[in-house]
Amino acid sequence: MTQITTDTTRSGSGMCCLVSGQVAFAGSGPGDPDLLTVKVLKALQEAEVVLFDRLVSAEVLALAGDHSQLEDVGKEGFGPSMSQEEICARLVTHAKAGKKVLRLKSGDPTIFGRLDEELTACEEAGVAYQIMPGITAASAAVAGIGQSLTQRGRNSSVRFLTGHDMKGFADQDWAALARPSEVAAVYMGKKSARFVQGRMIMHGANRATPVTVVENASRADQRVLETTLERLPTDLAEAAFDGPALTFLGLAPRQSAAALAELNMELA
Repeated sequence: MTQITTDTTRSGSGMCCLVSGQVAFAGSGPGDPDLLTVKVLKALQEAEVVLFDRLVSAEVLALAGDHSQLEDVGKEGFGPSMSQEEICARLVTHAKAGKKVLRLKSGDPTIFGRLDEELTACEEAGVAYQIMPGITAASAAVAGIGQSLTQRGRNSSVRFLTGHDMKGFADQDWAALARPSEVAAVYMGKKSARFVQGRMIMHGANRATPVTVVENASRADQRVLETTLERLPTDLAEAAFDGPALTFLGLAPRQSAAALAELNMELA
């Protein structure tokens, strides 16, 4: 039998404000505070405790209420991090103390945000929660290069990939990714660039496949690296990006893509 529920406290689909003893999992977007949703902004201003990730921008945190207690619980791939167990324990402790808790993650909490472990911790502790989506980095980055993630006649699907997981560099369906006209957005992919390049070429990808890396998407210091699969590791190393970056496999900035299409037509 199909079950229909209207419980917005657990599902996060309808509540617009925080209540005592509850955790809200929210996405802060890619960094530009103007890209916060109204719902997340309200929650940020109401929260008594804000547990935030490393990539949440200072401009977004500045919008927290004067009464808010800000706690940095950031994690860094291959770097120093607070354990997931401690993060979960803090969420539960604050909520059980009757606090309005905001767990603020960069981008969207449902995409590579370690959301499930924290939801499970709340459920096991009997703590109510809600989920507030945010704009993910891929949406902001692709807007920054004047492209779209899907295009009729080019690709009818797009893949969101992680460059590394708990075991190291993440394995993917490389044969599918290597097909012409495939588009993928790789999160946390700077350190895995050579690994990704090798796997794709090994599975038949064209070395001239366009690749675009966007650092600090949507922020004032955004930078764009336009390259190819063949040159990806070399060009990325020379660019010396030190901020969060998203890699698009199969996409070039719009002006470059248009110029290439025109050139191909002239050569045909």
